[in-house]
Amino acid sequence: MTDLALIERLAALPTLAGIPRPQFEWLAAHGELRQFREGVVMFAKGQSMQDLYVVLSGRFSIRLDRGGTIRAVKEWKPGDLSGYLPYSRMAKVLGDVLVDEPVEVLVVRGEDIKDMTRDCYEFTSLCVHEMIDRARQFKSDDLQLEKMASLGRLSAGLAHELNNPSSALARSVKELASSRADLVTAAHELGAASLAPEQRGAMEALEQMEGTAATDLRSPLERADREDAISTWLDNHGIDPALAEPLGSATVTLPQLDAAAAVLSGTQLTLALRYVAADLTTRRLTSEIEKAASRIHHLVAAVKKHTHMDRAPVFDAIRLDDGLADTLTLIGSKARRKSVTLELKVEPNLPAVQGVVGELNQVWLNLIDNAIDAAPDAGHVTVAAGRERDSVVIKVIDNGGGIAEADRARIFEPFFTTKAIGEGTGLGLDVVQGIVRSHKGSIDVSSRPGHTEFRVCLPVAGSSR
Repeated sequence: MTDLALIERLAALPTLAGIPRPQFEWLAAHGELRQFREGVVMFAKGQSMQDLYVVLSGRFSIRLDRGGTIRAVKEWKPGDLSGYLPYSRMAKVLGDVLVDEPVEVLVVRGEDIKDMTRDCYEFTSLCVHEMIDRARQFKSDDLQLEKMASLGRLSAGLAHELNNPSSALARSVKELASSRADLVTAAHELGAASLAPEQRGAMEALEQMEGTAATDLRSPLERADREDAISTWLDNHGIDPALAEPLGSATVTLPQLDAAAAVLSGTQLTLALRYVAADLTTRRLTSEIEKAASRIHHLVAAVKKHTHMDRAPVFDAIRLDDGLADTLTLIGSKARRKSVTLELKVEPNLPAVQGVVGELNQVWLNLIDNAIDAAPDAGHVTVAAGRERDSVVIKVIDNGGGIAEADRARIFEPFFTTKAIGEGTGLGLDVVQGIVRSHKGSIDVSSRPGHTEFRVCLPVAGSSR
């Protein structure tokens, strides 16, 4: 292709509109045409970037590992600029670049780029704008990916946390219908027994006892012994021993049962104890439903506060107590699966910091999640917050094996991870660092076997920092 034809092709690209013709001439004189077939890898992940590429025709895209899934995150088409861009600090390709349609590019070699910045001012400006846009897009994509990863961790934790109370709620509601029917039947039969005043007094005494929690029971073994004793008593009086379980959960004693038996006849005693047992079962199920519903409400409230889904992301003076506590609540199930103990230590009257609640909560979630991963089975993770001069310092400490010295300098780099493929994006700590810096804070790490400590320092709201 003649230089004139190449110049006309460059001038026809809409993205290069406004570039003076002499600069097209410079590119044509110093550039080299290259073609790539569909399906080939133009650049491999980790390959050094030295040359600038102007796309003349075709289409190609970069594939990155996003949480274990390889997907295209950016595409180049005619008129776009790729490869090494002037003043860029990106020296290596982040992922494989694959040709989607046959591609032809004009390549400006790295050794000519310095001269290009001198002789092609407008084209160099376009390259710099492209570099900024590329960095912004990758950063935005990274932040969005990490938000989705955080949402995934929240969802997994919430699913585990909700499982027990929701199962208990469904089970108790199902049993409540049967218990209520037993209670209604027992109440009708007892009412038909026409108890004398003295017998009604004995019945009322039983009702008062069944309403008291069995706080005298100290262990499952003691409760089993108690139920066995009551079961034997019921059997000796010709009453269904199955009533021993609900009666055993109350503070009724054998002497008190003997006192009731002395006043109530055999049939009346049976009816009275059936009523008391049904009432006690109904009360227990109602209490279980209330506790399960309260737990679900608490978890949903914790998620809402953690994400601040109903608030715009604005800087405000915020206290960290609730955010740290809610994070531990939502990720607690993961810790329990490893038998890891979570401990929260917050200094009394901790001052507020200036920040976006949802973003800071993402920091705590990432750091605590990583600490649980690093801790050994039956290990320990401590989250501590306190004031140091004009800053609030949050420490996340685990007693795992520590971070290798060779990795310590790289843990805040984008895409760097020590986790297995598919288990981490390598973006968590990079995003954490970005959020902390946007809050005028700092983050650092110290590590040795048995003690790894991430330390986040945020300025107190209203301080001069």
